[in-house]
Amino acid sequence: MADLKANKPSRQMAIHHRSRGAQVSIYFGKMLRMFVYQNDWKVLPMAALVAGLVGMVIRNKIFVNMEGTLMGAFAIVCVCIWNGCFNSIQVICRERDVVKREHRSGMHISSYIVSHMLYQCLLCLAQTAITLYVTLIVGVKYPPDGLVTPFFILDFMISMFLITYASDMLSLWVSALAKNTTTAMTIMPFVLIFQLVFSGGMLSLPAWTETMTHFTISNPGLKVLAAQADTNHRPYATIASMVGKMRDSEIGGTFTVGQALDILQDAENPTIAEVRAKEIGKVMTLKELKSALDKSATFDAFRKEHVVEDFTVEDALRVLVDAKELESVISDSLGTTTASAIRDVLQTLLDSEEMQTFLQTKLLHTTTVGDVLDAIGTDDLIEKYGDTKVGGTFTIGEAVDALANNPDIQARRNQEITVRTSVGKVLDIVGEDKVKTFLEQKAAEVSYKADYECTVENIVGYWLDIFIFIIVFAALAIITLEFIDKDKR
Repeated sequence: MADLKANKPSRQMAIHHRSRGAQVSIYFGKMLRMFVYQNDWKVLPMAALVAGLVGMVIRNKIFVNMEGTLMGAFAIVCVCIWNGCFNSIQVICRERDVVKREHRSGMHISSYIVSHMLYQCLLCLAQTAITLYVTLIVGVKYPPDGLVTPFFILDFMISMFLITYASDMLSLWVSALAKNTTTAMTIMPFVLIFQLVFSGGMLSLPAWTETMTHFTISNPGLKVLAAQADTNHRPYATIASMVGKMRDSEIGGTFTVGQALDILQDAENPTIAEVRAKEIGKVMTLKELKSALDKSATFDAFRKEHVVEDFTVEDALRVLVDAKELESVISDSLGTTTASAIRDVLQTLLDSEEMQTFLQTKLLHTTTVGDVLDAIGTDDLIEKYGDTKVGGTFTIGEAVDALANNPDIQARRNQEITVRTSVGKVLDIVGEDKVKTFLEQKAAEVSYKADYECTVENIVGYWLDIFIFIIVFAALAIITLEFIDKDKR
């Protein structure tokens, strides 16, 4: 009996536990079956639907200008985080009782979590591929060349996968913490809001909250997508839109002649220097000048200007009647009564019907500028000296400097000028395209962020940051579940 008792195996020795690797294989197979039979595959068409909606919104903005690219990158980060979070938010808490029972029966928590990691990795890869494919279909135009790999779309896919997978691991940890699915789904909105608000890219954050961005997946996620899209070197489209809307806006103000001349003489200003360098005027012959003037409506109107108007006998008498100075002289010489009598006689002549024909007799005929030019024989002179060259070229700067040095202009430096015009007229003078280009360059310089610089170091660095999140959240899920036996439910 003693020998039989000695040879009888103990209960502890009789229990055979599978290895950690074998347990990973078993649970991975279980999850694949759940994907098919418990409708876990529904996350894939949902990913396609979300990608389609977002793609239609950003397709004409991303990779086109700075604002659109940053907005598009943020939208894609939102899609990745959404997909990842809702992949695993309920996978542990919905079978918490099963996990607890199997853990007491010998299941290794690490094997269980690793099997989830493998399964979720495949799911995230599928969602990333679907998202890229759907955005391509709806019209998002991805650049051809990559920086880390030969293909941009492959670089972009790696970033999207890492963001999605890191979000998946975050939700896996939340699922391990939650006691049931209701608690998990209650926590989830706060996790999403924290990730999106504290991404550090789209919303301006107070200085004291900036450290919180280091605890979000969205922060390196947005940076890596913005860097890959070369956001810093995209044009700043808001400027063009703003300038267009301001064309009808009225501008103006009061300034002195001296202030205007000082501005126009500021050769250090690149825009003013460019305007000053423009040449005006040209050399031409007298015949060419006459031909140009003959075609000018302004010169034609000038020729019709009156130099001398018609002057009749009536006009002369009315001048005498109305001339107070003449009446004063006659009064002083001949007396007031005589002056008044002469005035009455003149007025009688003006009022007499019999005298009207005589009164309309012209003493002087109307003479125009054209009459004067014809009188001095300008056509004959131009015919004779038609090949004589006149005029010359000079720059706007030379003309401005000549005006500024003119004594008469110098005497008026303090004279005030009030100007009223529209933004559109100013743009037409300076050059709208040049103004837009200048403002876009300045706006891009102000908006430049070293974090968005398109370099291999930046991109790979952000990939490593996101990968660290994956490892940390997976480890936290393992540590959390190791205490599942402490659950007193």
